[in-house]
Amino acid sequence: MKTVLVTGGSRGIGAATCLLAAKAGYKVAVNYASNEVAAQKVIAGIEAAGGEAFAVRGDVGNEPDVLAMFQAVDKRFGQLDALVNNAGIIDAKARVDEMSVERLERMMRVNIVGSFLCAREAVKRMSTKHGGKGGVIVNVSSVAATLGSAGDYVDYAASKGAIDTMTIGLAREVATEGVRVNAVRPGMVETEIHASGGQPDRVARLAGTIPMSRAGKPEEIAGAILWFLSDAASYATGSLLNVSGGR
Repeated sequence: MKTVLVTGGSRGIGAATCLLAAKAGYKVAVNYASNEVAAQKVIAGIEAAGGEAFAVRGDVGNEPDVLAMFQAVDKRFGQLDALVNNAGIIDAKARVDEMSVERLERMMRVNIVGSFLCAREAVKRMSTKHGGKGGVIVNVSSVAATLGSAGDYVDYAASKGAIDTMTIGLAREVATEGVRVNAVRPGMVETEIHASGGQPDRVARLAGTIPMSRAGKPEEIAGAILWFLSDAASYATGSLLNVSGGR
């Protein structure tokens, strides 16, 4: 049975991915930063359906946490077949000329450095260069990387632009080592992340700007992630897939 680590797996797209991965036969490591109750709820859902999962706490922007997280996966599963780099943050709506250095450093540390650290540890375990059997990394980017998010959160959009570039570069770096690396770029999705950025009404307010006139559901993004994880995507690497309702 294959194993997958999903960062930020306790809510939203991450939680939906954990549940769908378990349904597809994966043993799932559910990473969370602070909300253990939410992570345990995801695990309960997986176990109720006959799957296997465990929760592992860790801030992906903190290297010791990342190292401990991967060590916990090693101990529990003995191998790692897939990583979903989903953990990420946004902040309050702001113009660039209103952003503090503290905000910018936190955004880049979690969204960019965190994804790099997790990818690094996954490659060490999966790459044939390191004695691994191969594997898959799926990065969760955002269509914001192509739109810029002017007047909203250019810093978040920029962080996701970096993830797109990392996806392409890493994919080419490990293409002959049995590791595929791709990214899914969601558009606006009905998750708690909008409220965490101080805009709980954002989906309702902006849904009309999307060609399909609605926000996506976490399960719709998870489906794209699971496709990249599957053998059906065996010839896909370095790909950036928009799942954005037409934006």
